[in-house]
Amino acid sequence: MNMVFRDRIDAAEKLAEKLLYLKQEDKEGIQSNSIVIMAIPRGGVVIGNIISRILDAKLDVVVSRKIGAPYNAELALGAVMPDGSFFPNENIIRMLKISEGHINSEIDTQMKEIDSRLMSFRGSKEYGKDLQYKTVILVDDGIATGATISAASKWLKKKKNCKELIIAVPVAPKDIAEKLKKVADRVIILYSPSSFEAVGQFYHDFSQVSDNQVKKILHGHGYKTCL
Repeated sequence: MNMVFRDRIDAAEKLAEKLLYLKQEDKEGIQSNSIVIMAIPRGGVVIGNIISRILDAKLDVVVSRKIGAPYNAELALGAVMPDGSFFPNENIIRMLKISEGHINSEIDTQMKEIDSRLMSFRGSKEYGKDLQYKTVILVDDGIATGATISAASKWLKKKKNCKELIIAVPVAPKDIAEKLKKVADRVIILYSPSSFEAVGQFYHDFSQVSDNQVKKILHGHGYKTCL
């Protein structure tokens, strides 16, 4: 299969082209500070950095953690968000007869990881009212299962009261793309193949992004990161 994107920067620049209409709206009365780019670490922060510069919009991060099933941590029972909100996969929980105790224990464990990452990446666990009544663009470098970005989308809409939620990613499976339309006001995906194995197969360079790279990017946007 031919590579679609050279690297994350190439993907971000192409994605930003699809979002330039927001700058036009800016000229027609919407202020630039009404747009917030919410990036999913780590790769999504590289994408978000480019888009935020092009749109002259604020960059922030959202960290969610998957709650895994007993004996199979890769099977998602749902995801927990920074304020402790849990978005369950009710069908899986019911099918496997997962106890409430297991879920609560896993939520406690993952919340510690979320708190640690938020403090390391942005120097604060609090979002305040920065997202209320804003146009929020939720970005990542690609979507495989959609569990993380779906939970983040629901959290932003239900808990943070954003005015409009746009999901923008370079690549995602065709079936996932359809499901995301139910949790966002607009979904922008540059490439949605029917055959999908991993996000990295669509990049020529899909080098791992380190925590330090994320911290440096966010430090450049004014966050008190732990460099």
